[in-house]
Amino acid sequence: MKLSNALDKDNETEAVSRAEENASGMSRRSFFKRATIVGATSAVAIGGLVSLASALDKEMSPAGSKREVSGGGLTKGDRDILVAAEIAEALAVTTYSNIINTSPFFTRLPTDDQGYLAGALQEEMSHYLLEQSATDQLTPFTSFYYPFNMFADAQTTLNTLVSLEDAFIAAYLVGVRNFSTTPLRVTSARIMGIESDHRTLARVLGPDVAAQDGGPILTITGFQGVAESVAPPNNNGYERTLCLNRIEEAVKALLPFVDITAAGAAGFDTSKSFPFEPFHPTLPNPLGDFISFSGC
Repeated sequence: MKLSNALDKDNETEAVSRAEENASGMSRRSFFKRATIVGATSAVAIGGLVSLASALDKEMSPAGSKREVSGGGLTKGDRDILVAAEIAEALAVTTYSNIINTSPFFTRLPTDDQGYLAGALQEEMSHYLLEQSATDQLTPFTSFYYPFNMFADAQTTLNTLVSLEDAFIAAYLVGVRNFSTTPLRVTSARIMGIESDHRTLARVLGPDVAAQDGGPILTITGFQGVAESVAPPNNNGYERTLCLNRIEEAVKALLPFVDITAAGAAGFDTSKSFPFEPFHPTLPNPLGDFISFSGC
């Protein structure tokens, strides 16, 4: 995988309207667009991702090969997608763990909402470990940046969380499209379904935010920069692809979270990064365990 240094002219020049500004003073569309613009200057960070995804491919299949994961082989494209997914899952684990452990509003959520967040944390960690086992390599990024007041302001937290889940869903759909084998495509679809659950349940939280934490929150702004009503929380008839066709496009969405230059350009708080702290997860129900790449 090689990230292009050529930037989409439309993405560089399209203005972000005031209507897209959220309570934290920055729209989700704004920070993702600004991150794309500085992508060419973030070559060191992204180079680490790309080189790890390709140079360390010890068991890479020959060009055009469609060997099964069970046979021990991954194509270069498979490995690129899996390493990008590892980074996304490490970011997700870091996000959920800090919401649970540091966000004041978490303790004032109803217990079932707290349970959703706790369950999501276990699931994201399971996803990371599965992908890491397939690549036999660790995430190249182990700390992450966030918008100002990410874990202090509930609106910022939910806007960012839904934006991330939007991006994760679209990224796993890239895997469904581009993985070389049926087991990998099925696994990508299975994980994507869980990320979709997480997006819906994150939107469920909005009305349950306590008044002292700025609630009830009735609109949440996701990846596309549009403030959407939380009613109904499951407001998709079909999953949104975000028009992503290649994993390089999905990786750009992660730039502000992993690279200090992109983070600063996106208006994130660069004074502090949050470490990825892996652990051994316990999934909520054995019926929903991984089982195998074939799914049964």
